[in-house]
Amino acid sequence: QVKVVESGGGLVQAGGSLRLSCTTSGLTFGDYHMGWFRQIPGKDREAVSGINYSGSSTRYADSVKGRFTISRDDAKNTVTLQMNNLKPEDTAMYYCAASEMSVYNEDDYVPTATYEFNYWGQGTQVTVSS
Repeated sequence: QVKVVESGGGLVQAGGSLRLSCTTSGLTFGDYHMGWFRQIPGKDREAVSGINYSGSSTRYADSVKGRFTISRDDAKNTVTLQMNNLKPEDTAMYYCAASEMSVYNEDDYVPTATYEFNYWGQGTQVTVSS
């Protein structure tokens, strides 16, 4: 049984930092691209950041570039999202997701569409106060 579990959300003031972690089990972590998404009520889930299966390639939404950093630790089956200089508009439920790599994609491919992801966590709430 595959499990994807996020942690690290919370309440922080604008300008502060949070570190989200996502741990998986039941899958071969090194065969999966990993992504972070966020969603606020009434809106579509949006891609925040992603990292390819090998860790050699990353992608960020324009709104978080320069503030967020994604990384992975295959020894711990964990992907981390370091979020600095948080803004009130970063307030959302954050989801971690795993996307199985495909031989038909380039090595540096990083998926960003929700349909590309096979497994999802339950989410962790991030609230940034002004």
